[in-house]
Amino acid sequence: MGRTGEVKVSERGQMALPAQARHRWGLEVGGTISWVDLGDAVLLLPTSVDELRDELLAAADWEAAGVGFGDPELANQ
Repeated sequence: MGRTGEVKVSERGQMALPAQARHRWGLEVGGTISWVDLGDAVLLLPTSVDELRDELLAAADWEAAGVGFGDPELANQ
């Protein structure tokens, strides 16, 4: 796992991303990050949700998915 930490939320709902994380991901002043509410956690992304979705879909193993990843019952779902 990468580095972890905590940040405080201001009265206006603002948080400060530590400099170490901003530098690692190349986030500049005025840069944008995306977030995804996972139900019991919030995921911050240094890219847009659409870009991440496109990247994941392009990398998917559609042939394996079509045969249920080796599970015949899953292939029919």
